[in-house]
Amino acid sequence: MKKLILLLAGICMVFPATAQKKNFTYKFYGFVRGDLFYNTRVNMAPVDGNFYLYPLDKRPDADGKDLNAGPNGSFYTFTSRLGVDVTGPDIGTARSSAKIEVDFGGFSSSTTMLRIRSGRLFLFEQLRPPEGRRIFRLDCLQYHCGGHPLFGSVCPDILNLSTGAPFQPFNREPQIRYQYKVEDVKLTASALWQLQYLSSGPNGMSEEYIKNSCVPEFYVGADYASASGWLTGGGVHLISLKPRTSSVWNEKTYKVNERMTALSYEAHVKYTGRHFTFAAKSLLASCLDHTALIGGYGISSIDPDNGEQEYTPFWHSTSWINFTCGTKWKGHFFAGYTKNLGTADVLVSATVYGMGLDIDQLITVSLNVSYNLPHWKFGFEYCPATAYYGTTDLESGRIEQTHAITNHRILGLMMYYF
Repeated sequence: MKKLILLLAGICMVFPATAQKKNFTYKFYGFVRGDLFYNTRVNMAPVDGNFYLYPLDKRPDADGKDLNAGPNGSFYTFTSRLGVDVTGPDIGTARSSAKIEVDFGGFSSSTTMLRIRSGRLFLFEQLRPPEGRRIFRLDCLQYHCGGHPLFGSVCPDILNLSTGAPFQPFNREPQIRYQYKVEDVKLTASALWQLQYLSSGPNGMSEEYIKNSCVPEFYVGADYASASGWLTGGGVHLISLKPRTSSVWNEKTYKVNERMTALSYEAHVKYTGRHFTFAAKSLLASCLDHTALIGGYGISSIDPDNGEQEYTPFWHSTSWINFTCGTKWKGHFFAGYTKNLGTADVLVSATVYGMGLDIDQLITVSLNVSYNLPHWKFGFEYCPATAYYGTTDLESGRIEQTHAITNHRILGLMMYYF
């Protein structure tokens, strides 16, 4: 909190001298957020437990007691946020603007470090004179406020910081995004590079797999927004990784040319009424573990001469629904479901790369209520989640002989917006 106050003071000292530049305007925004949570067992929950995903499997000690069965909880404010929107001079009939946004969520294992949460390095909007209707928009983004394009324009309205993950894709990546709008239809195309949210591989979570690939992630999608309050759309995502560039085989090192390429598909719908909303999204997901979804890949063949490997992705069906009603007092309901559909090819090794690949099914429900005032929000959330763990069948990639693990999470939230 002290860092946020110092940051605000520093910006206020700097910007009065620069905010008078001709044709430039600045608008500050942000919030101070406090999260108080309690869990009945240990979970997969990065950001010091704030970013809740799913309960972890049993971890027996020497006496057979489950080390993950103990409760835990804490209170944090480091997800507080500060941003500034900058509007610059027009370029002919086009508009230019920029954005920078920071929080204290840290980077890598640090959760108390100031980081760039979102930044729009350049924005170019072409207008159709004289109506002023936007016909295309080009963004060059460092992350950005909506995150990964799979996060999209439809996301759950819940209190948990994870915003619906691991059922709703969550990721912020540097990207170049192009949008074209015709009447009620908006087309989007993005090229993305990984930085903070990383794919898994032989060396753990690393940027090197997509860097060595020299192929960014690609997304293309479309949205249709009607005047009656309906929003529908869908998209296709491609990822292509190079898990290794060398192989140690029979105590010798060989240069190898390996690649793992996978496609994912998503569809979404949302209806906004006067006092309620309904939203849903479904994905046929493949290798989206870097977007906080369950997923990854395994080894489908090994060259006996040099150890070069071929890979096959796991397929997961992931869906969620969300209802909200009310304005001042708002009720929220969220339900998410993920199912492991296995792999396209036979696995030749039990070694797999990804997140949650020993889970057959994951079911999460969230019930919460919030009290909303101008600039204030107070909320309470109860979230039971059950994961069905088991062993991987190498022939199909599916999970067998499952057992259920359940966590009950309680969250208290307070926020002040400015």
